[in-house]
Amino acid sequence: MDFLNTIGSKAKSFSNSGFGTNASIHGGRFFDKNGAANVEKKGINILDSISWYHTMIDLPRWKFMGILFLFYIGINFVFALLYYGIGIEHLDGIASSGSEWTKFGQAYFFSAQTFTTVGYGHISPTGFLSSALSAAEALIGLLSFAIATGLFFGRFSKPSVFLKFSHNAIIGPYGEGTALMFRLAPFKNTNYIDAEANVNLAMSIEENGVLVNKFFALNLEMKKINTLTLSWTLVHPINEESPLFQFTASDFAAIKGEILVIIKTFDDMFSTTVAARTSYTFEEVVYGAKYEIMYAKNADNTRTILHLDKLNAFQPVSLE
Repeated sequence: MDFLNTIGSKAKSFSNSGFGTNASIHGGRFFDKNGAANVEKKGINILDSISWYHTMIDLPRWKFMGILFLFYIGINFVFALLYYGIGIEHLDGIASSGSEWTKFGQAYFFSAQTFTTVGYGHISPTGFLSSALSAAEALIGLLSFAIATGLFFGRFSKPSVFLKFSHNAIIGPYGEGTALMFRLAPFKNTNYIDAEANVNLAMSIEENGVLVNKFFALNLEMKKINTLTLSWTLVHPINEESPLFQFTASDFAAIKGEILVIIKTFDDMFSTTVAARTSYTFEEVVYGAKYEIMYAKNADNTRTILHLDKLNAFQPVSLE
């Protein structure tokens, strides 16, 4: 079957997707499953390309805490080496007896007390070099804790969107025909209002011997809802105006395509607009399926239970 004949006769492509039209230089998918753009930027100074603040804000929690912990251990180890190099005798309160490792350990803990400005008073610097070093360490400690506090505040105050998407999109029965469907649901007790969806289709096709990217806007049965409290199944009816018109299961298997999804909604908690992105490659589209209902009433019929573990649950159906 000729590929161009599978595209709906009234479907119109557009080129302002932001990913360019040259498909021969594009590798992989446009959006990763988590919504991040599959783009690696090179050609500028590494100091300009890496924002340490944004990196620390976006790091997973365990990596963020690990970096702070390692920084604390490392910088105190450096200062302990400097105190040890100046001479343990310039730290009043450290016993002259004992092994060198014991002396170094006491210098390390003196560094930790100075860095955190705790200052128990058991050990104190004597002489110009050790006093200047402890003064510099106290200043660095104050600045470091101020930066760490700012990072903690930034991470806690950063608006986040708590939406989960189904892992697969499906082609299922809809009215007299079929439709492309996928669904999403909020997974925390957050109030979302004015949720809006923008769904596009990207396909790599050959025109005049050149591989190009074609992008199509997918019309939705409902692209905006007032509140997003339960699951939301987005439906693109496959009719003559759809670029997926007359697509079969074999077409989805043979053609390289990707469905790009952007959700914008207003978060009552942060009082700001948040966004979530994901994508479905044609390999992740299940042809001939319908989603299972993922909500039900509780035992006394007073509340609605949303079963998030059923977000991707579907059953196969025949489309013939």
